[in-house]
Amino acid sequence: MFGISRQSIYQQEIHFIEREKELIKVKELVEKQRRDMPRLGTRKLYFLLENVFVENGIKIGRDALFSYLKRENMLIKPVKSYTKTTFSKHWLHKYPNLLKETSIYRSEQVFVSDITYIKSKERTHYLSLVTDAYSRKIVGYQLSDDMSAQNVVKALKMAVRNRKNNLPLIHHSDRGLQYCSQTYQNVLKENNINPSMIDGYDCCQNALAERINGILKHEFLIYKCKNGQELSKLIKESIECYNTKRPHLSLMMKTPNFVYEKTSEIFSTGFN
Repeated sequence: MFGISRQSIYQQEIHFIEREKELIKVKELVEKQRRDMPRLGTRKLYFLLENVFVENGIKIGRDALFSYLKRENMLIKPVKSYTKTTFSKHWLHKYPNLLKETSIYRSEQVFVSDITYIKSKERTHYLSLVTDAYSRKIVGYQLSDDMSAQNVVKALKMAVRNRKNNLPLIHHSDRGLQYCSQTYQNVLKENNINPSMIDGYDCCQNALAERINGILKHEFLIYKCKNGQELSKLIKESIECYNTKRPHLSLMMKTPNFVYEKTSEIFSTGFN
């Protein structure tokens, strides 16, 4: 009646069953990746799994993967949240924005810093991050129960300890009280690091630091821990995973650690 043979219908049924078996393997591979990176997006998933699909004889493109994850309700939904952690209307000295006239071309040229809040079942904690602007690698961090300069500066000291070279370095942040404090500025001065801050109250001028905060909170720290000790362990594991496993679109799908180490090696060799 419809011009379709019985054999064609049977073949279509067999093809459908075989395809579903293939897609079950796809689901297992996606779930394996998301054990480490629970909110990893489809483009990055496909980049990480493309060769694995070929090795397993699975034929699936990026659009087909997107459609399948949508069907299985496995797409990542965006999360929007913002809580102000910066008090910049204070009497302490503010520094000019040096990034307006700076072209970033290597790691350890510009460090960006910011503070974000993270809640456990016990209380609200504060995470201070220092990120290398070129490679997007988190080079220093500190979790604390308050936003005192004494705690925030510990993230900077970690970043300084992990430096690969002594080339000129700019530290960029908002105009928060902690970054303008004598405690913080003394550490910058001791290590010959030039302070730079956003103009006025425009947090968009520190967008990279804000972006890294968002990645950590919305892709890794998605479960509420019991207390600060448990959260501290999770943060350490998450930052290690972010630095070494998560590809970045802005880095041509390379990981922050790969780019950081590669450029550090090039410039260290060139200046030694």
